[in-house]
Amino acid sequence: MTGRGGVVLMFGAALVCALLSRWLGVGLLAGAGFAIACALAAFATRPADLLTIAVSPPLVFFFATVLAEIVDALGQGSLLRALTVGLLTSLASTAPWLFFGTLLVLVITVFRGLPANVRELRGKLVGVRLFEKEDNENPVRWDESPTTTAERRLHHGDVD
Repeated sequence: MTGRGGVVLMFGAALVCALLSRWLGVGLLAGAGFAIACALAAFATRPADLLTIAVSPPLVFFFATVLAEIVDALGQGSLLRALTVGLLTSLASTAPWLFFGTLLVLVITVFRGLPANVRELRGKLVGVRLFEKEDNENPVRWDESPTTTAERRLHHGDVD
């Protein structure tokens, strides 16, 4: 599957497991489901997209948890309070599973060819210099004086 498909797999499994964890009262389900989805995505993603899978678990986990908390807090009186307390509680309780899932993805993708993807990206970025000063940055030089006598006679409003 593609990198996007792997991200969708992780997100969908994390969201479903987080919702089931809240509704069934089984805290282990949210984290374990996320870790299993991370391993499946890392194994099923094609080698060219391993870099996408390697960097996405924390963001996927966060958005799945936020969406699950929004769905869970909809029926309660104060949405903002329920969302804030629920989000902080669920992120704190499932943080070890986030670290485990991310580590699992990194270990699997390293053995499947992640270093080659990083080398390829580095090779593509070698020619790109973000902060290098350009030679032709300012093609109009106002501080240079004219060199010939004909050019010296012309004033700012005059035309050749």
